[in-house]
Amino acid sequence: MLQFPYMKAISSAKGPADRLSDRIRLARRAAHLSQVALAAQTGVTASAVAQWEQTQGTAPRLATLRRVALATSVSFEWLATGAGRASEHRTTSAKETRAVTLDTFVQDSAEETLLVSFRKLTHRDRLIVLQLFDSLGRRR
Repeated sequence: MLQFPYMKAISSAKGPADRLSDRIRLARRAAHLSQVALAAQTGVTASAVAQWEQTQGTAPRLATLRRVALATSVSFEWLATGAGRASEHRTTSAKETRAVTLDTFVQDSAEETLLVSFRKLTHRDRLIVLQLFDSLGRRR
């Protein structure tokens, strides 16, 4: 049985959700969202959500999976891998570390282009770019 601290408990007939499609469906239902509502919150079509929930269906992209985790208030790690706890709001013990930190992944093609270009720079040029980004970030 999956426990969400602020939602009613839900169970799966197959036990733990081994498949991504099952975890997406469980998370959506636990958050009391229809496929249409989840689609609206994640910027996709309802048919895309229906496909994700099919055993042989398609899988969402990483950035979209992150939006699903946020919309359903489950941990990204659990949603993506089935590891850890489904509950997003928890404390991490000293023995427990997250397998994946989404912030370390490129989120779009612009970030990918920046990263590829940044890796080609000399150490000195990287420092200059970092100072520029720091300066630009402070203007917000």
